Amino acid sequence: MERKEIIGKVLSVYGKTVVVAVTYSRSHPLYLKQIKKKTKIYAHDEQMLAKVGNVVRVVETRPLSKLKRWKIVEVLSGGES
Repeated sequence: MERKEIIGKVLSVYGKTVVVAVTYSRSHPLYLKQIKKKTKIYAHDEQMLAKVGNVVRVVETRPLSKLKRWKIVEVLSGGES
């Protein structure tokens, strides 16, 4: 079974936990207009490489805490200087 992968932007960092915003678009059921939506996920960052503003790839994993179900695989770009 393949694990889900998502690309998102880091909103905040709390030690080894990062909050990642994932944006996606859905079609409105009646008007069929494309609507942008955003969700926040909590991810584990073992090496503590992610900074606020980075674009990261996260992968689904076993539950690590009450909210953490994802872990960071790769930091793609961006970040504060």
